Amino acid sequence: MNKMRQSKLECTDDNRIEQFLSTAKIGYLGLTDGEVPYVVPLNFVMLNGAVYFHGAAQGRKVNLIGSNPNCCFTVSEEYGTMVSPIPAKVDTAYFSVMLFGVLEAVTDLNEATAAMQALIDKHVPGYYHNSLSQAHVEKYRSSLGSHTLVYRLVPTLRTAKENPLNPQLAFYSGRKVDIDL
Repeated sequence: MNKMRQSKLECTDDNRIEQFLSTAKIGYLGLTDGEVPYVVPLNFVMLNGAVYFHGAAQGRKVNLIGSNPNCCFTVSEEYGTMVSPIPAKVDTAYFSVMLFGVLEAVTDLNEATAAMQALIDKHVPGYYHNSLSQAHVEKYRSSLGSHTLVYRLVPTLRTAKENPLNPQLAFYSGRKVDIDL
């Protein structure tokens, strides 16, 4: 693996990384389609050190995972733009995590149900009165008739990068360069 070029931006604080991954809503699954990259935005949840997501049991993503289950899963949040009187020094505040590993379809119904319940708890907390049943996970079909698959990624490598927002430099509507000279 290549060393991070801007190592001063590297985040190695496991607690901050875990907290970020527990609240971020969308991750981007990077797969390989021959010589062409293929990236899919997904809802996800971290559970027991693994990334879980679900999707239809048919389609391009499923075919690509079957051909090459190696992946990169990236999660990033932007926290604002920071200004400078020097145009080339305008910067973005962010936090990002990249997870690398091999995807596996979850075949254990207990694990799949736990992952789906964790997704519900993360994305619509408190909405449902009852927990998700295994029967629902086992029998559910999409509007196109496809069964749902749950996937697991146990990261073999994780990198994180952050550029914290400096509130004094935060851009806001109406802020002009004259203020910063």
